[in-house]
Amino acid sequence: MQNTADHISAQPDNRTDGCSSIISNLGSLVEQVHANMKLIETAIASETALDQSQADASIVVLDDITPRYVRANAALNASRAGLGLALHLLDEVRLSRREASASRFV
Repeated sequence: MQNTADHISAQPDNRTDGCSSIISNLGSLVEQVHANMKLIETAIASETALDQSQADASIVVLDDITPRYVRANAALNASRAGLGLALHLLDEVRLSRREASASRFV
């Protein structure tokens, strides 16, 4: 990552492009995290449905998997929040750079 940062800072004309590509990559990560959260929610729902069908058959099963899903989902949610904050901050950097370059030409 340091090499990428050096490369971007060495080429001032590409600052906005570098920032935009980082924002794009982070946006893709947010989408992947969201997709995985949906997969986990689906897995939890299917586990719950399975538990209900087993309960109807008077079979008791101790479920230690669902709490793990819930913890994984919470971790992904925290990651999504952190990535969202990073996106917001980088977007502010990009906008301030655009404003600064536009003010040079005025």
